[in-house]
Order: sequence, then structure tokens, then C-alpha cells
Amino acid sequence: MSISIFSSYGNAQSNDPVLGVWKTIDEKTNQPSSLIRLEEKNGELIGVVTELIPTPGEALVTHCNLCKDERKGKPIVGMIIMKGLKRGAPGNWSGGEILDPEEGEIYKVKIAMVNDKTLEVRGYIGIPLLGRTQIWVR
Repeated sequence: MSISIFSSYGNAQSNDPVLGVWKTIDEKTNQPSSLIRLEEKNGELIGVVTELIPTPGEALVTHCNLCKDERKGKPIVGMIIMKGLKRGAPGNWSGGEILDPEEGEIYKVKIAMVNDKTLEVRGYIGIPLLGRTQIWVR
């Protein structure tokens, strides 16, 4: 899951602190890799890629060539990569899935606000213990 996500407050119906644009950080380079807009639709949290940020010296993956579902071969910008999350406490959502568009893999996901500028995104297979956490920043 190397795509980073940014979120800004974007939905007047909810003031959940996760809503808005988040910057994802590439785990290998520690550089920003994308912007993700988190929004609430029909009680579900979704994440849409709004921008890909190139890393100097690396090829930018612009299409989900390794996806195994209807997103295969589609542009990553504009793609819903996170869906199905339901709100727990403010700033905490779980029960959804997240796509790693570079690898084409789908993971279960839960997210939690650390503070107003930091979001923990935990992608996992099976149980949360079997996964990894990314930090997204505003």
C-alpha cells in the first residue's frame, strides 16, 4: 500500500475529522506518493485518489494494471481505492477494504486519527494483527 492519501473537510453533513484530503507516504522512499480524498457517502467512508505524486528516479504507475476486478487497466487518479468503512467513534472507521493499485491487491482496512494532522491506515488479511500500518498526513 504505497499510495498516500490527503483529506480535507469536504462534507457539510458530517464533521468527522478523517474527512478531507490526506497525503500518502511511500514506505520505501519516505516521500509523498499520492493525495486521497476521504468522504462519507450514505454512511460509508470512501477514499478516492485525486493526485499521484512522482518520486524522482522511479516510474510513476498511472493505471491499475495488476487489479483483478473491474478497475483493471483503469487510471488510478479518480479511482475509489477505499470503501465500505463504517464509523465507530469519531475519527475511527473499520469494516471496509482498501486497494493497493500498484500491486492490485485488496486488503481489509481500519483507520484511526492519531491527531488532527495524522491518520493511521491499517491494511490486513484476516485479522488486524496480520497486516501493516501506513501513516497519512494532512
